[in-house]
Amino acid sequence: MDVKLEDSWKRYLNAEFDKDYFINLTELVRQEYQNHQCFPPGRQVFNAFNLCPFNDVKVVIIGQDPYHTPGQAQGLSFSLPDGAKTQPSMRNILKELKDDIGIERASQDLTGWAKQGVLLLNRSLTVEEGKPNGMTDLWVSVTDTLVDIIADLPQPIIFVLWGKNAQELDTIVAGRKPYLKSAHPSPFSAYRGFFGSKPFSHINQYLEENGETPIDWSK
Repeated sequence: MDVKLEDSWKRYLNAEFDKDYFINLTELVRQEYQNHQCFPPGRQVFNAFNLCPFNDVKVVIIGQDPYHTPGQAQGLSFSLPDGAKTQPSMRNILKELKDDIGIERASQDLTGWAKQGVLLLNRSLTVEEGKPNGMTDLWVSVTDTLVDIIADLPQPIIFVLWGKNAQELDTIVAGRKPYLKSAHPSPFSAYRGFFGSKPFSHINQYLEENGETPIDWSK
């Protein structure tokens, strides 16, 4: 598994990488990749961090785990390569984007958001084919630590917690950074609080009020 990590994050996280829990996680995940078909490709496991350097983070959107079918996971929560079959969650995100701020986005690849400071973080950074949420228990201690570190950053940052899995992190974020919380955009829950939550306008309002450039959600 060929893992890459952007230099600014690597410098900040080196101490975590040397701890026993992370060394154990690395070995367990490596074994999973050797013995099973797992996603995303090893070089994209930390793609969210590679595209959004440490000091550029303005928004953290947290999902559950990568897509578990071939050709879809990019290491960015909810994002899909253009040309891949659209997932229902992505379709609902794009619907809410249009309803919220009137942007009818053609691309389902959210790399452009990541490059503007949106950290698209999954609770689990890897998944075995056909087994959604199957590797989450391996990762939660790591992603909890990452969220704890990000919540300590000095710049204005707003967290977005979509769904029960992500909302478990509100105890880490509360009182340290603002956050938006709503139902997951999947069709099982989108009508129970995701639709109409207006996350995109709320995010940009927060950024503008704190002297930050808003996100161009069309990119």
